[in-house]
Amino acid sequence: MKILLTGSRGMVGRNIVEHPFASNYEILTPSSAELNLLDFDSVKRYIAANQPEMVIHAAGIVGGIQANMAKPVRFLVDNMQIGLNILMASQENRVNRFMNLGSSCMYPRDAQNPLSEDLILKGELEPTNEGYAIAKVTSTRLCEYINREDGSFLYKTVIPCNLYGKYDKFDPEHSHMIPAVIRKLHNAKKQALDSIDIWGNG
Repeated sequence: MKILLTGSRGMVGRNIVEHPFASNYEILTPSSAELNLLDFDSVKRYIAANQPEMVIHAAGIVGGIQANMAKPVRFLVDNMQIGLNILMASQENRVNRFMNLGSSCMYPRDAQNPLSEDLILKGELEPTNEGYAIAKVTSTRLCEYINREDGSFLYKTVIPCNLYGKYDKFDPEHSHMIPAVIRKLHNAKKQALDSIDIWGNG
């Protein structure tokens, strides 16, 4: 199977490419210079020229709480545009399999555990990353609508929770929750601090 992987330079993408089973597939890993996901015509041309049988959509503008708070317009507009472009270009080119990566921030801020997919859009989103969440909800719903209109399009969303691993970001501006805490603990140990601040109520 030929698979187009968006976001192949990011943490999720790099781990997919290095997975032991990856060699069983032909995986296309275009850079942003080769495939501008913000340009619909560019995306449509790339998919038409390369004819993938499946798309794994792991690309996006990502960052931690501080980055989301500082640039909510970019996190909403760019991520929504990227999602719409890759989904609509895939549908137009009759790519029948699509795996969309969502985010746990799509759930309402006060959702009860254990989380279930039917809770999405059932309450207020976390304000600090609302723009990113809205973009992810939009792509998720679009996958569902495409499949509803034509069942031959197997367009699905997976929602990972608090991703962490190899190739993660540890800088304060762009890191997610787990690497941010690891960095704080590491720095506190080096500086012999008695306590640190961890955001959230646990």
